[in-house]
This record gives sequence, C-alpha cells and structure tokens, in this order.
Amino acid sequence: MDIATLKARGLIRPVTAAPAQPDAFPYGLGVQGVHEVAETAYGHWAAATGFVLGMLHPTQKGACLWICQTSVSRDAGHIPAASLQQMTGGREPRLCIDARKSAEALWSAEEGIMSGAVRHVVVELEEADFTATRRLALASEKHGVPVTLLLPHSCSGATAATTRWRVGTQLSAINRHDPRAPGQPRYRAVLERCRSTPAAVGQAFDLEWNDETLSLHMVSGLAAGSAAPRPAPSFVTRHGHQRRAG
Repeated sequence: MDIATLKARGLIRPVTAAPAQPDAFPYGLGVQGVHEVAETAYGHWAAATGFVLGMLHPTQKGACLWICQTSVSRDAGHIPAASLQQMTGGREPRLCIDARKSAEALWSAEEGIMSGAVRHVVVELEEADFTATRRLALASEKHGVPVTLLLPHSCSGATAATTRWRVGTQLSAINRHDPRAPGQPRYRAVLERCRSTPAAVGQAFDLEWNDETLSLHMVSGLAAGSAAPRPAPSFVTRHGHQRRAG
C-alpha cells in the first residue's frame, strides 16, 4: 500500500510542530507555553508577582486561574481580590484555588488547561520538576493556554519551561509631582534560561509599571550591571544630632 493510499484512509496524520516562540522580550511569557518567574532573593515575592500580573493579557477571553500552594500563601500572603481585579482588567472571571502540595497545584493547573474554560494559569508553588512541567507544556501546547509558574528564590534544577526569569525590585524614578515621594514601581527582570533563544540568556531588563495603562514599559532596554545602592537615610534625634540609619 503506497503513501497516498495510507493518507487517504487517514492512517497517516501530519505531524504538527510546536508553535514558534518569540525571539524578543518577553519571549512568549503570558502568551504561550510554560514559563517560570522566580524572585531574585527572599523578600522579592511581591516584585515577582507584580511582574507576572503585568504580563497577563486581560483582552483575551476566558477566566484567569490562579493556584497557590498553602505553604507559599502562609509566607507571602494572598493577593487582595481588588488588586487582582484591577490588574487583570476587571472584566473576566478569576478562579482561585489553594493546594496543599506542589503536586496538587500542578495537577490542578493541568486540569484547568484541559477544561477549556481558562485563558491563563498562574501557579504559586515551592518547586517544580521536569516531569510535571513537561506534562504542563504538552497540555499548554495542545490547548493554547499559557502557564506561568511563580517560584521562590531557592528554586533550581531542570524543568520543561521555555524561560526562567529572576525578578527583583529596582529604585523607582523621581515622582514628577513630588520629588520627595516615590515614583512608579520598577522591576529588574533577568532572563536566566531561554530554550528558544539561548543567546538571550543573561540579559537584564528594567521595567516600570504604568498605573494609567495597567502595563509594564521598558525603561532602559538591556540593562548592564547592578543598580546603585540607595543611600541610608538620616534623621534628627531629640537632642538635635543627625544620625545615619543602618
């Protein structure tokens, strides 16, 4: 039996390749595939969360499924419902799930992808292994639902995620209305791993949150080096002497 006959009978199906990943920032984050966002150091969980929220696309139809491992919420807390509503546009439903273990959180993510009812899945968890993330990657590719894993600074090891980002806080710009007040929140996102564009690994991006457009904007494109340390504040004691904190 020749190839044409086999195709006509449906015995041979065309092989579909995985969708090509973008080769520029943010390398598919929030759009397609499985991606990891880890805090740069302990205490930067809020910055990593803000970065993830900034990558969501509220114009897409469907619910946003947010899954949180219990141990993570005990340490970092939960995102206020009002903040999540504002950051995701406030037009689409949000589904929140608490899971006791990492395995349960990842299983919930996979079930959410296959449900066909969500447009994006975010999972806050302590760790993720290659097998579990590979299953998520296959499900994400099949159903077209992007997945973002929010991880602590201690995460390490190989996974099937397309990218891994390390996100921390950055000094804000000067407030144009009050020089003594902080400006818009800024983040530094370092691309630690990128399967689609290995040459991009190591790049650092300075980003600023715009509360009018509810989006992140590039501040300086490719950032080099570390931010200058903020000078320690001084204050006046009750005896009139100036002292420096820290």
